[in-house]
Amino acid sequence: MVCWLRQFLPGALVFSFITLAAQPAEMRTPFERDTNYSATYPEVIAYYQELAASSDKIRMQPFGMTDSGFPLHEIILSANGEFDPVALRQANKSILFINNGIHAGEPCGVDASMLFVRDLLQGTINPALWQDVVLVLIPFYNIGGALNRDAYSRANQVGPAEHGFRGNAKNLDLNRDFIKSDSKNAQSFQQLFCKWDPDVFLDNHTTDGADYPYIMTIVESQKDKASPPLGDYMRNEFFPEIYRRLTADGFPAIPYVNVRNTPDDGIFAFFEGPRFGSGYAALHHTIAMISEAHMLKTFAQRVRGAYSLETHLLEILTEQGDRIHGLRAQAKKQALEQQDFPVAWEMDRSQKDSILFSGYEAAYRPSLVSGQNRMYYDHDKTYQKYIPFYNTYVPSRTIRRPQAYLIPQAYDDIIDRLSWNGVQMRRLSADTTLDLEMYSIIDYQSPSNPYEGHYLHTGVKVLAQTRSWTYHTGDYLITTDQPAVRFLIETLEPQATDSYFAWNYFDAILGQKEYFSSYVFEDTAAELLAEDAQLAAEFEAKKKEDPEFAKNARAQLNFVYQHSPYYEKTFRLYPVGRILRQ
Repeated sequence: MVCWLRQFLPGALVFSFITLAAQPAEMRTPFERDTNYSATYPEVIAYYQELAASSDKIRMQPFGMTDSGFPLHEIILSANGEFDPVALRQANKSILFINNGIHAGEPCGVDASMLFVRDLLQGTINPALWQDVVLVLIPFYNIGGALNRDAYSRANQVGPAEHGFRGNAKNLDLNRDFIKSDSKNAQSFQQLFCKWDPDVFLDNHTTDGADYPYIMTIVESQKDKASPPLGDYMRNEFFPEIYRRLTADGFPAIPYVNVRNTPDDGIFAFFEGPRFGSGYAALHHTIAMISEAHMLKTFAQRVRGAYSLETHLLEILTEQGDRIHGLRAQAKKQALEQQDFPVAWEMDRSQKDSILFSGYEAAYRPSLVSGQNRMYYDHDKTYQKYIPFYNTYVPSRTIRRPQAYLIPQAYDDIIDRLSWNGVQMRRLSADTTLDLEMYSIIDYQSPSNPYEGHYLHTGVKVLAQTRSWTYHTGDYLITTDQPAVRFLIETLEPQATDSYFAWNYFDAILGQKEYFSSYVFEDTAAELLAEDAQLAAEFEAKKKEDPEFAKNARAQLNFVYQHSPYYEKTFRLYPVGRILRQ
């Protein structure tokens, strides 16, 4: 049994807000002038530009483009005025990467980070906390959503008075776009993330869902997906310490309250695959989290809770940076040596932790709309008890690592995505024919309606066969003995949850390109059966076993066609070859 939190009294919570030091009028943020106001995108950029002009410890620069037509901005805070990631790594600095406004209707991190950066530069926060930690910040990720501003898109959220929209300029949910990278935002983000290879990644959000006293909740980077030493550290030390410090600071905190009905039944760890920010970061062995400030707390509480979290992350990295560096290095080394890689996961409900939870009792009363019973949380009836925390995932599909992959240059959209993520590749200098393993896609399921612009494939089944196949001059050879091996496997293996195949980048192979005319193929089929005794035997057996087949002339011709040299060899053939280890 694991208790994650200190006990606190749910009926008498006293929120001791962080007192932000009085600031000169020109350096006050819009939030400080009105705590139910969130800064607009132009106000955010103008504020950081003013900060950048005031100190040689901050650099602000455009980094790539977004779908809105405005650039993504990279803000770097470095106490010694060094802004080169290679030099900073050589100096043993820790890297904290904070992303804000991915869902522009959840802007508490946007305003909190404005306060946080200013207070770091002005010394309001202890300067010792960032002597060995470099802060990399995206001030507003979803710029298109920020520009689509009103007071109504978050119907279940208390404040701010106006806010942006969840979808970006292309109406994409950017927190489902980290692997498929349909947006320019994600394409720029991947390159910025890999430029810095951060030790800790924070993506600031606001919750949906249940009601409870906690101000801050966190979607943790899944412990089971990390190497055991790093995963054990996150589970037993890193995240419990965050909850402890936030709670002691007056911002009660707990793991993200992902429930089936009400919290009484238990909390289920969120499955954060690589499509999500925290799951994407985990592919790079980064400790990652999505903070979820509670939607029904005031905007001021949420902003100050996010500020507190950012401060405590700085503290922990200052105190434990060397240890985190060592654990990440160990995880990367293990990945280089690892032979079997999980690519799909399922929750193990037989394993559960116990978590001390303070909540409100769920009750029912007649609805003023429908007249039927509706559920509500009764704030006058509080409880504190241990509830199950289902926080263990086990592999449901494991792949044996190949020595290398071969991918045709025609798939330049995939080559780009691999490149953005630091994958090392070399191009073939001549046409090359190899005996290698290739997959045929034998089954998959797709939804009837699109999900984030795609018809995401699930339940993918493959047949692995050794084939002699020719790759051409300019095609790509990608060995797996490189740091990006985990990213490679989880994107290029078609059965991986968020593989490029799952996200439809290879869908052209699923359509047959050539067919036959029955009246022409009749004579060819007869010749094939006469010349191939084994095919003829299989054909006759099929007719005996399947009465419908025996009555269907077209089906019989198609059977022969599919077993003949005329049948197209690329139909459902996954074009990424696997060179197996000898």
